[in-house]
Amino acid sequence: MAHAHTEDAAANESDQGSSEHSEHGGNDHSAMIADFRRRFWISLVLSIPILLLSPLIQSFLGIEGALDFTGDSYVVFAVSTVVFFYGGWPFLTGLVGELRELQPGMMTLIALAIAVAYVYSSAVVFGLAGKVFFWELATLIVVMLLGHWIEMRSVQSASGALEELIELMPSTALRVKPGGETEEVEITELEAGDHVRVKPGGKIPIDGTVVEGRTRIDESMLTGESEPVEKGEEDTVIGGSVNGESTITVAVEKTGEDTYLSQVVDMVREAQQSRSRSQDLADRAAMWLTFVALGAGAITLAAWLTIGRDFQFSLARMVTVMVITCPHALGLAIPLVVAVSTTLSARHGLLVRNRSAFERARDLDAVVFDKTGTLTQGRFGVQQVIPFGDASEERVLTLAASLESHSEHPIGEGIVEAAQEREFELHEASDFEAIPGKGAQADVDGETVKVVSPGYLEENGIEVDDDALRDAREQGHTVVHVLSADEPVGAIALADLVREESRAAIDRLRELGLEVMMITGDSEAVAKSVAKELGLDDVFAEVLPDEKADKIEEVRDRGLRVAMVGDGVNDAPALATADLGVAIGAGTDVAIESADVVLVRSDPRDVPKIMDLAQATYRKTVQNLWWASGYNIVAIPLAAGVLAWAGIMLSPAVGALLMSISTVIVAINAKLLGRTEVTTTSAEA
Repeated sequence: MAHAHTEDAAANESDQGSSEHSEHGGNDHSAMIADFRRRFWISLVLSIPILLLSPLIQSFLGIEGALDFTGDSYVVFAVSTVVFFYGGWPFLTGLVGELRELQPGMMTLIALAIAVAYVYSSAVVFGLAGKVFFWELATLIVVMLLGHWIEMRSVQSASGALEELIELMPSTALRVKPGGETEEVEITELEAGDHVRVKPGGKIPIDGTVVEGRTRIDESMLTGESEPVEKGEEDTVIGGSVNGESTITVAVEKTGEDTYLSQVVDMVREAQQSRSRSQDLADRAAMWLTFVALGAGAITLAAWLTIGRDFQFSLARMVTVMVITCPHALGLAIPLVVAVSTTLSARHGLLVRNRSAFERARDLDAVVFDKTGTLTQGRFGVQQVIPFGDASEERVLTLAASLESHSEHPIGEGIVEAAQEREFELHEASDFEAIPGKGAQADVDGETVKVVSPGYLEENGIEVDDDALRDAREQGHTVVHVLSADEPVGAIALADLVREESRAAIDRLRELGLEVMMITGDSEAVAKSVAKELGLDDVFAEVLPDEKADKIEEVRDRGLRVAMVGDGVNDAPALATADLGVAIGAGTDVAIESADVVLVRSDPRDVPKIMDLAQATYRKTVQNLWWASGYNIVAIPLAAGVLAWAGIMLSPAVGALLMSISTVIVAINAKLLGRTEVTTTSAEA
């Protein structure tokens, strides 16, 4: 509430969600900063004669009466009038805006304070008995303008990271013409199918696919991936990332709002503008603080008049109370933390879609992972090579890999990769032939080699009795048999490979005190094998996609607040049912409606980073709320003059300075979120 009014009633921010506002909002903010700076300097210069002609200031300087002249009070009145209307104009218009919306806040308090001081002093100039209040009025306005100028620059620094994301996208691109020459065009002129050339060190102008060249791409500002990623032909690249050492040609695939960066910017802006329970609490507190300020000001005025102090002194106490109690810092406390945390999370590959759900991440009790493609790689890997008789592991794996090098089956790819990792030399295979539903066969160095399923052995009456083979089956591994001249020489046990990153993620979640579970459609044996390898607390196996949401509800019925982590497609109902739904491995397709948080990378280590960031954000929020409201416990009594007997009193200008300092501290504290907790979290992961 206070933030919107600070940035001026004149710059109505009710349309923050519009695309036009988002494009020009940064410019509007910069223009307001420039306006406050200009008003500050002009008002400061005009305040000099007001101060020099003030009896109190002359007495302080030891020049009583030296500058007096006939009509000097009218000159002071005239100059003060200019300062009041020109310097005080943002506050006066802010008062009108707040009262129109029935939301009195900071502008109301400041405008009332300077208006009371101006009207009373003007009345004294034209005959009312009393002392003028012009020098206090002028210094109050000058300090408030200075405070707002500094504060708005701090706010821009704290919340301007969204503009940094927008600025990642270059404005022009080198489009390749039919003859092979290039022309520089605006990004908006590119269409799907166009080819653009990207030179070393240049920014990728738009989402697309590499059609020529090979290079390494720095995607750290977009996905949080610190190491450059190698890209070649048919690999996708993201607009805004930075090309490495080689020139590449990219075929344009997505333009305008469909690009990855545009989706990220929209998602971040939506999250920054979405309201949360904490923000609602802060806004209500700011409203009540305004009423407290008005009431405390009135009580202060009445109390000092009652005990016999003159009206000028009593009025100064009232104005100081009203100024120092302004709820501006309270109104900024949460929005600035939200702006910093959502933008920083996006730059670390964590896209927050639902602020309230994100806030709940710090209170989670359990995390349920989908297995395939989340905790595992979603591809087969060799777990064990089981030789029979006199055969060796090398012979079994070499025969199978030599045959499978002609196959495109996932099991075959896993076998070939295992042989290559062990640096086994493959043999030439000929007459490759698939055995429908059972495997494949080929001639390998004159041997008829078959790689087949257990079903093939049963059909052909081939019996194998081996303890290691039985153990592999009991663990839920997929087993294939290797035959040479129809005689079994060995077996190979394969399984969906567990990600190394999964172990680090689960260890970190355990450190945070969370239970870790897994849900999968695989068999009980497969599920238990993975759960045992990762040390999971619980596992749900043989669960159909439409049953996953019921399992999440079952965990919640245990009294646990649970997050569900899945791929965002088959897991959509479960993501929506959980207290926090996390879609992992979205890549450039970030528009996953069922998720509360979208992880750009297929890296489960990013899951605990959500909890770390949520906790860090909460700590900053609490710190800001305490500072924004807690300092009033000391400031209000001092402003009211409870220590006047000891010679300790705050002038309105000092009160304005303290209020402005509290706002700047809130802005700086929010900015520090990115320099401490987030970088630490990233390093831990």
